[in-house]
Parts: sequence; C-alpha cells; structure tokens
Amino acid sequence: METKQDSTRVPRRDFIRKTAAAAAVVAASPLLRTPVYGQNQAPSANVAGANDRIAVAVVGVGYGIGQNHLQGIHEKAAPNNTVLAAACDLFSRRRDWAKEKAGLKDSDVVVDYRKLLERKDIDAVVIATHDPWHASISLDAMNAGKHVYCEKPLTRYLDEAFKVHDAVKKTGKIFQVGSQGCSAEGWHRCADMIKAGKIGTLVWGQGYYCRNVSGGEWNYDIDDKSLPENIDWERWLGPVKTRAPFSAEHFHRWRKYYRYCAGLLGDLVPHRLHPLMLASGNPEFPVRVTCVSSKNVHSDKEKNLPEREVAEHIQLVAEFPSGYMVTITCSTVNAKSPGFAIYGHKATMNIGSSGERIELIPEKDYAEEIDPETIGGLVAEDPRVHEKNWFDSIRGNKPPNAHIDLAIRVQTVISLAEMADRLKITCLFDEKTRKITDASGKEIPPITYGTLPLS
Repeated sequence: METKQDSTRVPRRDFIRKTAAAAAVVAASPLLRTPVYGQNQAPSANVAGANDRIAVAVVGVGYGIGQNHLQGIHEKAAPNNTVLAAACDLFSRRRDWAKEKAGLKDSDVVVDYRKLLERKDIDAVVIATHDPWHASISLDAMNAGKHVYCEKPLTRYLDEAFKVHDAVKKTGKIFQVGSQGCSAEGWHRCADMIKAGKIGTLVWGQGYYCRNVSGGEWNYDIDDKSLPENIDWERWLGPVKTRAPFSAEHFHRWRKYYRYCAGLLGDLVPHRLHPLMLASGNPEFPVRVTCVSSKNVHSDKEKNLPEREVAEHIQLVAEFPSGYMVTITCSTVNAKSPGFAIYGHKATMNIGSSGERIELIPEKDYAEEIDPETIGGLVAEDPRVHEKNWFDSIRGNKPPNAHIDLAIRVQTVISLAEMADRLKITCLFDEKTRKITDASGKEIPPITYGTLPLS
C-alpha cells in the first residue's frame, strides 16, 4: 500500500532524526506490510487446497451492507484468493439476487444458515443479519469450525457478547467485527504515536457521527414483494421475546425498534467507538458509562410514518481505568459533526473522519518539545480493506484489526450506555466479575431480551 506524507512539519530539529523516526513508524505499521501468501505463513487448519483459497458464505444479504459484502467478496475473489461459495437470507427476492449476482446454484442459497455450516468446503462466514441473530450465528459458526466476520454491533445485548468472546477464545477461530474504520491506517498510526509519547498522557477522545434525513433516518424503501409468503418471519424474529405479527415496516426498518437494535448506539456509535478505543494503544474495559438521549423532533411524522422507539440524538461518556475518557455524539436530526480528536496533556491529534489523515498540534507550553506534524494520504476506511485484513489474518493465524478483545470492550461500553440511558442511571463496571452496579453499589442485571417492555 502506498502512503504519502505532507511536508508541513516545522523544521526545528534535526531532519535526519525525524526522518528516521518516521521510517520506524512506517516499518512498524502492520497495515503497510504486504504478506506473501505461501511463504512463512501458517494457514488455519480448515483452509487448505487451491493454494489456500478461502471459501466464504454470507448470511444476510439485505439491501446495503449484506449485499455490499456479497458483491465485494465476489468481485475481489481473484486478488484475495477467495470464493463466494454460498449465501443465506430469509427473503426470497434477496436469495434470487444473490444467485444471480454471484453465479450461485440453487443449492448454494438457503433459508436456514445451519445448512451452510454443515458444509466442509466452507471456511468462513460473514454475518450481516439484523442484530438479534449475531450471537447465535457466530457461536454456531465457530463451533462448526468456521472463521467469522460479524457486522457491528458485536451482539444485541451484553450477555451474548461475552458468550461470543468466550467462544472465540475456546475455538481459536479468527473473528473480525465489521467496523471497517479499524482497518483505516490513521488509527494504527495514532496508537503508535500515543505509545511513543507524542501527545503525553492520554486524556480524552471525541467522535461524532451525525445525519439529518428528511422524513427520518432508517426509513428505507419497503420492497413490494415483502409479504408473509416471501419472508420467514418467525425465523427472522429469532430470540426476540415479543412475537409480533408480520410487519414489513419492522423487517426493513428494524433499526427504529428496540427489540431488534439499540438505535444510534447500535448503528452509528460503533463506527466511532471502535477506532477511538483502538487508537488509545491499549483498549480497556470501561469503569463508568453514562448516556443521555432525546427524541423531540419526531422526524417520522414528516412523512406520516410509524414513529421510532429509539432516540434521534444521543451523547455518551465512558471512563476507563487509565483515566482516558471518550465522548461520542450521534444524531439523526442534525448533520453537523465536529469530527475526531484525541487529546493528550502535551498535544492534540485531529483525525480525518475516514482515518486518512492525522494532524498533530502541540500545546503551547510544549511547543519546544513536540513538533507539529501532518500525515496525509493514509489508507482510508474501506469495507474491502477490512475484509482483506480478515482473510490475511485467517491465513496468518493472527488477530485481525477489529479482534474480539477490542470488540468485547466496545460492546461493553455500548450496552452500558443503553442501560444508562433507558434506566436513567450511571453504570459502573467491574471487568473481573463482569458485574454492573449503580452509584450506590447496587448490582444491576444487564438488560436482555424481554427485560424491558421494548426489548
């Protein structure tokens, strides 16, 4: 991968020293190393034959991310030495699309994902279903010997997340969460710079992901073939306790409803939280999380659509044992986004929204110690880059960029934030016992399916 740097640093110190230091950072970056397949690689046990070609199945080929994965993996099959071998979806029209787009046989496209897991020729599974199915499919896939790429969030609820975490540790499968920002080069550079002391003690990280769609975010078009005879509704509900009658509204716009999704916390927050925790260089479990939200615009009413249960605007704050704090703001009713920043007591880093650029700005009192620096042209956030990182990790038997140890810490923040918001409390967390308490020390059971009226 080619990278370019802007030459905007103040030439206050020895040029040779700075050039050598920069070269060391580049050499240390795993994103810039190009693996040579078949040379000093240790392929996973269930990736064999055809020069270690990886056969992939996609579970969930809905409009958007699921279809993006299927099409992208199919189109990049040759350079990645992979094959799109099968697909699963509960909607007949999407199964037909998958067959046509990837040239699959009828037997390769199924309703029940377990039929794919029975196949010995499939090495890895991409999970792009709605959130309640993430845990079950992940667990079944790993227990069947498959590597897993699971779209964010890791799971719908926290108890499931720890089951997935423990299964990854037990099975040794390569597990990647689909937060593609983790494969943007900027965040890995930030981690290297922070560990090298470039900003002093890490203090605070901020991220924003804000949108503003007339008529309401997630009000996707409803396919006219979305009928009970074409969709396996009972299977789609999965572990959801409220067995509602068939609803095309819920099927296509599930992010609006708590029983399927945490709303902004499940959809947009992971895009900001994964990178900010990765960039710290030492992702931690939180010790305290709070969150507030509002729903005062009622954007669905603009087009006379069913009103969402989830919030239109949220703000969370998480505190970590080291003292690092993260704030994330997400909105569906105002699109202004100040952007990413990581603050240290000696300098601040502004980061491009796709991880493509870093600007290091020293604090005034440390300007003689730290040079300003701008690094541009970095590998940006891209689903294809993130998928390739997963494939490379499978072949190299090494953790991917959005590995389970990062994912479980991120999911803990997300789940505690949902509890804090919906129960109107501040959540304290003990990583050794995995227990949640409020400020008085009272233990609070993690919410899960059926805990709350809208869960």
